[in-house]
Amino acid sequence: MNEKPVPEAAANGFGDMPAEDFRAYGHQLIDWIADFLANVGDLPAFPNVQPGDIRAKLPASPPDKGEAMEQVLADVDRIVMPGMAHWNHPRFFGYFTSSGSAPGILGELLGAALNANNMLWQSCPAATELEQVTLDWLRQMIGAPPEFFGVVYDGGSSSTFHAIAAAREQVAGLNVREHGLNEAPRLRIYTSEQGHSSIDKAAMALGLGMESVRRVEADDEYRMIPQALAGAIVEDRRAGVLPFCVVATAGSTSCTSIDPIPAIADVCEREGLWLHVDAAHGGAAAVAPEMRHVLDGCDRADSIVVNPHKWLFVQMGLSVLYTRKPDALRRAFSLTPEYLRTAQGDEAVNFMDYGIPLGRNFRALKLWFTLRYFGVEGIAARIREHIRLARRFAEQVDAHPDFERLAPVPLSTVCFRAHPRGLNDEDALNDLNERLMQAINQTGEAFLSHTKLRGRYTIRLVVSHLRVNEEQINRVWEIAQERLLALMRAEKWLAGKWR
Repeated sequence: MNEKPVPEAAANGFGDMPAEDFRAYGHQLIDWIADFLANVGDLPAFPNVQPGDIRAKLPASPPDKGEAMEQVLADVDRIVMPGMAHWNHPRFFGYFTSSGSAPGILGELLGAALNANNMLWQSCPAATELEQVTLDWLRQMIGAPPEFFGVVYDGGSSSTFHAIAAAREQVAGLNVREHGLNEAPRLRIYTSEQGHSSIDKAAMALGLGMESVRRVEADDEYRMIPQALAGAIVEDRRAGVLPFCVVATAGSTSCTSIDPIPAIADVCEREGLWLHVDAAHGGAAAVAPEMRHVLDGCDRADSIVVNPHKWLFVQMGLSVLYTRKPDALRRAFSLTPEYLRTAQGDEAVNFMDYGIPLGRNFRALKLWFTLRYFGVEGIAARIREHIRLARRFAEQVDAHPDFERLAPVPLSTVCFRAHPRGLNDEDALNDLNERLMQAINQTGEAFLSHTKLRGRYTIRLVVSHLRVNEEQINRVWEIAQERLLALMRAEKWLAGKWR
């Protein structure tokens, strides 16, 4: 960052940084952020570093005396930036991208300055009521039913954890809150082969154990098979296991497959099981009216998770859990010591009653800023364009004789691999594609991540970035072809023949 002459902060006195210093450094930092966002595409998408490289540049002990802010900001450029994986990069196509928007950054800045603890209505009325209203806006945007009650958590894993805890609270005769699991029967959660690992983590954290999660067979398009679910439930009941929850997926992590939720809801209603829908990524697509089908059947779910920090251009750390049974969620977590009792009682919503966290920052503010700035139509237009770009990339993969697509593209994630003509050994193909993805990432021009689908090493390209355009998509496709050709030449393999 460019150094500017500013008044010296009283770092070693009492009180905070003087207002005039904060103003000067704040302007400097905002200028730096604006330049960063405007030029992030010129930086490497992923750094050329090894584990320990950044740590080696940092002092092992904290400073005894306060340091000049100029030095702190200079070290951002010198130490932090060389090790940054740039999730804001227009060719960062890995995982499920989180592109922080400018209005979201401003909302987060304001939230940090206000520094409210949104645990009780009384601890910050504005934070509580703005969260309620903003989540109701989002509910309307995705077409969820009006009875859904929303709560903000830090991530989809937390949302799913709380949903499963609420589901367990619904089990008749199971008083885990008071007695724990000592005398409880074996409980069972169901999800598909493509269900997220957060389900297993929730089972671990809730004391159910990973064996309580049963993975249900998926079809050729990686969607849970409802008949297999029904059969698994019958089998478990006969074995003395108590089914209590099903986690369906609307946009699986590996390939964005969408489970047949209406048919799964039929099974859950017949069997009396809680239905939670993991729409952490895919739920955002429903903002575009023509994509509303992604959430078909979710109006019958007991809970659903949507992550605005994935495809709604909000910074990391904002997931939303909706439930039609907030009383069950409240029963699972409400605990009010005397020092947190208020005069409002049940007249006000106290979000501390709906989860583990007591300290809750003003996360909804950045979502409110983002929704107001872009509007429903602006967000829908961007999601629509991402879907178009992904399908364009998929068409290029399908048309190339040395590449193949490994899954449908219901949203904006393309799962593909190199498959050179004549090379059909799966182990060799897995090795080739692992090296291909590494070669793409080593260029610094793009970043992709992988999964495995039915044992096949699969490269994933996720198009959900605020700053992506057709030029960026075309460039990553060029890089993939160039790197494959280079690998094939290095291995003396061209046109199906060894040379």
